[in-house]
Amino acid sequence: MKSACTWLIVLPLLGSTALAGDWPAWRGPLGAGLCDEKNLPTIWGTNQNVRWRVPLPEPGNSTPVVWGDRVFVTQPVGDRRTLLCFQRADGRQLWQAGVTTREKEPTHKTNPYCSASPVTDGERVIASFASDGLFCFDFAGKELWRRTDLGRQIHIWGNGSSPVLAGELCYLNFGPGVTNYLLAVDKRTGRTVWQHTEPTTYGQPSPATRSPTYIGSWSTPVLMNNQLLMSWPLRLAAYEPRTGQELWSCAGLAPLCYTSPIHGDGVAVAFSGYGGAALAVRGGKRVWSHPRAPQRIGSGVVHAGHIYIHNGTGSAMCFDLQTGATNWVENLPGGANWSSIMLADGLCYTINQRGDCCVFRASPKFELVAVNRLGEPSNSSLVPSRGELFIRTHQALWCLRAGP
Repeated sequence: MKSACTWLIVLPLLGSTALAGDWPAWRGPLGAGLCDEKNLPTIWGTNQNVRWRVPLPEPGNSTPVVWGDRVFVTQPVGDRRTLLCFQRADGRQLWQAGVTTREKEPTHKTNPYCSASPVTDGERVIASFASDGLFCFDFAGKELWRRTDLGRQIHIWGNGSSPVLAGELCYLNFGPGVTNYLLAVDKRTGRTVWQHTEPTTYGQPSPATRSPTYIGSWSTPVLMNNQLLMSWPLRLAAYEPRTGQELWSCAGLAPLCYTSPIHGDGVAVAFSGYGGAALAVRGGKRVWSHPRAPQRIGSGVVHAGHIYIHNGTGSAMCFDLQTGATNWVENLPGGANWSSIMLADGLCYTINQRGDCCVFRASPKFELVAVNRLGEPSNSSLVPSRGELFIRTHQALWCLRAGP
């Protein structure tokens, strides 16, 4: 095992300075699902606290990002893989850009194409269209560069990892597929800076069943101080962000990983899917583990020494960051949930597949604050920005605001 290193310079998440209230990436400016908003709505419905609703052409699972007066969301349209740009004030579509797919890749009916969220630094927007490439656009929709030489992402359940911007680099977990690798490119040119290829046995027959062994990671990498965390099948690893040098690795995860790592107080936590393990690591050494945990698709948050996460079956959990001890497990209304939790002003927001959003307090003692129904299915997560919430359902993009 390699030892972790310490640097004097803290790598910024975004190359440009995010405006107060921007949500520029999957899970926000820190990739952690946390924001400092104080006036977000907690109550809404189809005819209450809705600023606007814009129909979308097809179902999709990706989460929007927001910068200034623009809202961006990835969107499949037939055999096109596209990025949509909307005007924040009224939801008017400003432009649509993308590419026609070269060869339709497999996916599951519950995971439509273009499930990765875009990322922006206020000058450019970068979107991953899986096997069709990584694309960069300016705010007027002009293509700045494209990478269509990355390979193929082929998995029975499709793909979903979102690109991440940090300083001058854009990171992407390219997989699952024929090849699986963590990639860093220059955000201005798309040129590869470094690449870490992860061994894979996807598609190799299992000796016991003679069927393909499905493994893979849909995890989006996350920065923790000066380490880039990545949940791979079977292990959690950390990399030096500028060079890709592996700093440490800790085994203990299952073959399938859907969530992004989360962290707090120097502890990094990763979760397996399909009843696999949960793993907490400090400096490359295991702190605690749950050998068998519930199915988890959405990522959790860390707040005041506790982890809050919504399990795929519909239950929410709170447990101690340092010990892994469970504080509570509660079945929330609405059933199955793929949403990642967003935390604002001590409240956790999560939306289930039926389109019901539960708001509960981030506290070692469970308290359900509200349940809000939109009546449209959703597998995305809530986006906060300057007093407003943006929600992507299979039918529409919503903007919610309390009061006038």
